[in-house]
Amino acid sequence: MIFPLWGLGGFAQVSATVDSTAIKIGEEIRYKVQVEADSTQIVVFPEGQTFTPLEVIESYKIDTAKRAGRLGLTKEYALTQFDSGKYTIPRQKIMIGDQVFYTDSLKVEVSDVLVDTTKQKMFEIKPLVDIDASLFNWKKYIWWVLIPLLLLGLIAFFVFRRKKRKEAKEEELPPYERAMMALRRIDESHLLEKDSHKEYYSQLSETARRYIDEEVYDHALESTTDELIIRLDEEIKSGSLHLDKHTIEELKSVLQTADMAKFARSKPDVLTAKADRNLIERVITETKEAIPEPTEEELLADEEYRRTIAEKKRRKKIIFGSLAGVAVVAITLIIFIAVKGYDLVKDSILGHPTKELAETQWITSAYGSPPVTIATPKVLIRNNYKLTEEQKQILKGNETFVYGSILSNFYVVVSTMSYQKQTEVDLKKAVEGVVGYLEGQGAKNITVKDEEYQTLGGAKGVKVFGNFDIKNVVQNQNKKNEYMMLNFAEKGGFQQITVIYDIEDRYAKDLAQRIINSVELRNSK
Repeated sequence: MIFPLWGLGGFAQVSATVDSTAIKIGEEIRYKVQVEADSTQIVVFPEGQTFTPLEVIESYKIDTAKRAGRLGLTKEYALTQFDSGKYTIPRQKIMIGDQVFYTDSLKVEVSDVLVDTTKQKMFEIKPLVDIDASLFNWKKYIWWVLIPLLLLGLIAFFVFRRKKRKEAKEEELPPYERAMMALRRIDESHLLEKDSHKEYYSQLSETARRYIDEEVYDHALESTTDELIIRLDEEIKSGSLHLDKHTIEELKSVLQTADMAKFARSKPDVLTAKADRNLIERVITETKEAIPEPTEEELLADEEYRRTIAEKKRRKKIIFGSLAGVAVVAITLIIFIAVKGYDLVKDSILGHPTKELAETQWITSAYGSPPVTIATPKVLIRNNYKLTEEQKQILKGNETFVYGSILSNFYVVVSTMSYQKQTEVDLKKAVEGVVGYLEGQGAKNITVKDEEYQTLGGAKGVKVFGNFDIKNVVQNQNKKNEYMMLNFAEKGGFQQITVIYDIEDRYAKDLAQRIINSVELRNSK
């Protein structure tokens, strides 16, 4: 359908069409707007959800074409609706230059998709499936953090070890060979070509000083140039160093040039700098030849010194490795604490009795007669109870199964009674007896609430719940507990399920609710 449109300023070549006026739910309507205008005019098409109650699922690019000196523009929209009914596509505003144009509204119909339920295969409702009640399975996620950390740690370790081995290998070389290696590195650095005179002379000065520090005077690195030259003169006078005076003067000249380059930003020419480098090599070589052969006592002292240094390095490696391991563990813990919270991480690592119960393999079993089916993290233990002669006249059996105690973090009790004769059990009296039962266990400040309860299998009973205070005589402290108690009168008997837990235990309430939800009376209707 094509509609010529009138604007505020007169007739314009504008049209709007839809490819269909009847669709099914979720199908697509193509809404097309065509405009013919002068090439100098700016055309603005509607954008956004302007087609309500229909929904824009896609807005396509504008298609442009020239027609007899004028510009033809085509804009398409994909519309849909997910509810059946009759709808009206509202007028759309189009700007051409400074004039406003509106399209006509269009009516469309959206119909339902018919489904033949007689031919649709039906399936039974799937049974309930126990799921992992753990709020945080740290074993599942820990590898996502540990593996990248371990990889980064291994990469850093090998890079660091390679560097250390290289340094250690150089340290094993005699001082003279290390000095020659340092001079070769200076040559390969091309510092002079980079106009880095300061760095060039710094390395040159350090090479000479380090060699002298190791072989002649052990404070050469921190001494000033004048202090170093004076000490070398003293070594020559004492006969400890057979070095020519002229060599000392040449060394002094190079060190002074290095000081000027480092502190006064002096820049000697390249030929002078290279000559100074050769001079340092000659000074080191002559100094090596001028040092007397060490005595046996000096050699032994030097060997002891080297062993001490090696032991210190070994201890440093052990300390560094230990700190790195601690750092990896600490970073992992920090990440888990930030993501999952401190309490959850602490309980996952150090353990928590109730959390461990929730994460263990649960057991579904039937207890007593008439039987109570219940899922628990641990098997309930039969509590041997002998009936008195008077009770035997009334009861055929009285069975109790327990886990834990009322003073522990978690306590579960299942009790069943069967009568000799058909007996109507008044569950209201069972509710009234809750206070007496708990007081008999040492509870105080008991609150009691009750409500009707029905299991998934249809067994009806009464749920009693509340909280109480109790004193732990062993630990000599009071604690507040919550309890939930289900009471049933099924198959001519009486069944009672009690769950008691510490109110401050952050896992216990979910654990208790899971147990209560699992309760079922076998063969109940």
